[in-house]
Amino acid sequence: MGRLFGTDGIRGVANEKLTVELAVATGRAVAASIGMAKGKSNAKKTILLGMDTRISSDMLASALTAGILSVGYDVINLGVVPTPAVAYLTRRYKAHAGIMISASHNPFEFNGIKVFNADGFKLADELEENIESMVLGEVPMPKPATGAKIGKIIHKPEAIDDYIKFVASTTTERLDGLTVAFDCANGSSSRTAEKLFTSLGVKCVMLSDKPDGTNINAACGSTHLENLIACVKEKKLDIGIAFDGDADRVLCVDGDGEVVDGDMIMAILALDMKARDRLKNNTVVGTIMTNLGFIRFCEANDIRFAATKVGDRYVLERMLETGCVIGGEQSGHIIFSKYASTGDGILTSLKMMQVIMSRGKKLSELAAPLVVYPQVLENVRVKDKSAAQADPEVQAAVKAAAEALGDTGRILVRESGTEPLVRVMVEAENEDICHKYVDSVVDIIKKNGHTI
Repeated sequence: MGRLFGTDGIRGVANEKLTVELAVATGRAVAASIGMAKGKSNAKKTILLGMDTRISSDMLASALTAGILSVGYDVINLGVVPTPAVAYLTRRYKAHAGIMISASHNPFEFNGIKVFNADGFKLADELEENIESMVLGEVPMPKPATGAKIGKIIHKPEAIDDYIKFVASTTTERLDGLTVAFDCANGSSSRTAEKLFTSLGVKCVMLSDKPDGTNINAACGSTHLENLIACVKEKKLDIGIAFDGDADRVLCVDGDGEVVDGDMIMAILALDMKARDRLKNNTVVGTIMTNLGFIRFCEANDIRFAATKVGDRYVLERMLETGCVIGGEQSGHIIFSKYASTGDGILTSLKMMQVIMSRGKKLSELAAPLVVYPQVLENVRVKDKSAAQADPEVQAAVKAAAEALGDTGRILVRESGTEPLVRVMVEAENEDICHKYVDSVVDIIKKNGHTI
């Protein structure tokens, strides 16, 4: 993992780790590192810039813009948009790069900088290292532009509509008759969900769609499903949809108020694609965190499963390597490589509604074939993630748990890519067993003084 970039860009508390100075330097470094990628050395370079609804996004957008303009590149300002919109519009507008200012599902005081290359993909490690080296002063920044070479800001108010039209173009089917609650997490999807789905015939019930800068992800969205569950049950709706702050992930709630997570979404979509002979290579790509129940589901339905490291960028890399058309994470990052270069919660929710309509079944019926193994995950805040995992006593406890679980479950210990956390996860036949082995590892991490 890089010194600035984690698994999903640069992230931290705004004006603490993620300062204005860092954002200015990052803007300059991104322009210098990626601006020449298209080989148009004499052409004016353009970089797209989008953001979510956090109060600090304007500040960081201004700083990034200043850095980019100062070295002679134009900025196409998209305003508040979902992360997948930045990835798509970077390709559509033939820009040299795209930047999204967001900390995804994190609280409002955090923010982040995600960078996409000209093709809408997250940056390769080498490019991230080049950017880091410039920002950290190890290699020189580009010379400032002067006179007519200074960049300018280009506003594109039509950008959000271009993205909505693109998502709508992925289907020829209407969704008339569906009644759906959308929890927008007071984030980016508040600009897209109602307009898109109303145009397709959905009767929309909107929740948490009035962002004020500090209420993004606050007791709402894909990490806090309580309000959505209550709404779906009370109003007897067909389905509930919950996005995270930048709408690159989605979770669902069925008519009975039961949660349908990313693994279950992938199972429903993959089985439907297989039935339509559209599941290329008969394979779904997930991660090492994918529920064991999903793996058993794939075995039962003659679908191959490929696992990667945690992170949608790694899922996408495997999909591109193998030609697979669907992949994702339990958290709700679902990627359709035919349409998108990153997880897209808006697109995924559309595809889920299409399956419900075409199969004529309730979401609960579609999800029933996947038996989810109980899973307990505990996040432990630590001083040093590597040291905590390398502790011999911790490793011994993990080995003992794995041996005891055998084929009936599994244990996984990994570090967060964006926060000072070690994640301890156990899957087993019942929650008591899960808690037993999670506690056996967490207790040692705490006892040996690794926690903050």
